[in-house]
This record gives sequence, C-alpha cells and structure tokens, in this order.
Amino acid sequence: MEEWAAATTVRRVVLAAPRSFCAGVERAILVVERALELHGPPVYVRKQIVHNTHVVADLSRRGAIFVDDVEEIPPGAVTVFSAHGVSPAVRSSADTRQLATIDATCPLVTKVHSEARRFADHDHTILLIGHAGHEETDGVIGEAPDRIRLVQDVRDAEQVQVDDPLRVSYLVQTTLAVDDLTDIVAVLRSRFPDLVAPPSDDICYATTNRQSAVSEVARECDAMIVVGSANSSNSLRLVEVAERAGTPAYLVDGAGGIDLRWLAGARTVGVSAGASAPPVLVDEVVGALSGLGARTVREHTAVHEDVRFTLPKEVRQ
Repeated sequence: MEEWAAATTVRRVVLAAPRSFCAGVERAILVVERALELHGPPVYVRKQIVHNTHVVADLSRRGAIFVDDVEEIPPGAVTVFSAHGVSPAVRSSADTRQLATIDATCPLVTKVHSEARRFADHDHTILLIGHAGHEETDGVIGEAPDRIRLVQDVRDAEQVQVDDPLRVSYLVQTTLAVDDLTDIVAVLRSRFPDLVAPPSDDICYATTNRQSAVSEVARECDAMIVVGSANSSNSLRLVEVAERAGTPAYLVDGAGGIDLRWLAGARTVGVSAGASAPPVLVDEVVGALSGLGARTVREHTAVHEDVRFTLPKEVRQ
C-alpha cells in the first residue's frame, strides 16, 4: 500500500510517437497469419517471428510452431523465416528438407544481406556493427563468414583487424542505437580512412524514428516506460536513449511488469514501445497509469510514418 500511495503522484502521461509495430513487423506477423489461413496448422517458424513474447504466444495458440533450427521441422512442412533474416546455410538446409518456405525477412534486413554480398564480391573486409548472438547479425555474417568481422562497441572498433586497409567497408544491424553507431564509425574512420559506408543508412527508419521520439519525450518526463520484450534489441535501445537524455527508463513486457517504486514522486511519465510490441500493450500501460491518478494523456509525435511493405508472393491474396 505504501508503494502504491507513493506512485499516485503521476498526473500526466506523454506518449512517444511513432511507437509499437513497424512495417516490417506488421508484414512478418501477417505472413504467419496468412500461412495459417491458407495451409492450416501447423505452420513452422524458425526462431521467433519477431522478438515479442505476446506476439509469439498469440500465434502459437493459433497453430504456429516456433523452432530454433530447421532440422526440427518435418520434411516438406510449411516454414516461415523470421523477420530477422537467415543465412544461406539455413536456406540450404531448408531446401535439403524440401520445406515449403515463406520468407518474412524485413526488406530492410534483406538490403543489408545484399550489401554484404556485394562488398564480399569486391574482396572487402566487412565490419558489421551489431550485437553478437542476435539473429540478424548471425544471418548477415552467414553471407560471407570469412570476410565479416563483428564490431560491437568502440573497444572492438579500436582493436579489429582487417586483411587490407584499402578494402574495408562497414554494415550495421538495423536496430542499433544511432548515437552508438556514430561513436563506433568515428573510431573506424580514424583507423581506416578508406572505409566504405553502405549506400544508404542501414539503421531502419522505424528504429531511428522511435529513438528520436523517445529522446524528445524523455526530456520532459520524470520517468520513462518502454514496452517490449527483454530480447528485443530495438526496445532495449529505447531504454538507453531515454537514459542518455537523463531520464530513468524501464523496460516492461506489459502493464504487469511495472514496479510502483519506479514511479514514486513522478508527476510526468513517458511511454513508448519497441517496434515489435503490440499497441494494445501500450493501452494497458496507459490504463495502469491512469489508475494511479494520471489525469491527462498527450501524444508527442516526432515524425509521421507511412511505410508499407508488400507481402511475399506465397501468401498474397
């Protein structure tokens, strides 16, 4: 009761926009839904279709089966590749098992794969800026494992070795924090003046837009709540962006994850959501904050989004 009473100081909620689903996530979820409609369950999905526990649980209830490896899938079964992309080796294994594959890879991730192949064809050492173990980076590295070096932070940038300093390029995980990228690229350019950048930004529009919105909102708030799962890279980056703006920020999978101690004494609370978090979860968080006494809910829009991606031909109606 004491914790609840301390948290009832909340009077305003500021919603960062854009937030929640991006075009790539909407497309990937719709791919699984359409596959279930067309073929009936089960439909197998390699890895989580997007990094959100609620989305995965909902699709599981409807007949999707999520696996870590295509070797777990019965030969010939309908199989969806997740939004994070896969390596050529995974595609080859799927072909060997004669799986009926549907590729839900985000088109912006597909672009990074294409860039990796192009740079490798020009005998470049490719410095992939991203996080070890993330499915997106694993997939890109698989395009040219002998030529790609993973750079996770400034320290890696200071130490990474290349075959030929005159043939070096870099690529970026699409969900990286913009500020982190700037610092890392600055170090790489100081070491490799001939460093070649990708022809267009690899960090996706949705990541950039959500980070910009959170940065603006956090500056006027006493605390920031980001809705997203713990394995969602873009959601974790939103927490970091808010903290960089000087505001305490917390990641929750839903309203039930809010710790009332975070809100003690806070009058204005900002709310955002990672690109893989369903909008309904944001509504639930706002409802919880209203229950603590928030009287106004205002939306702060950093930029309007109107991006749409075409569905794969296998599930178009």
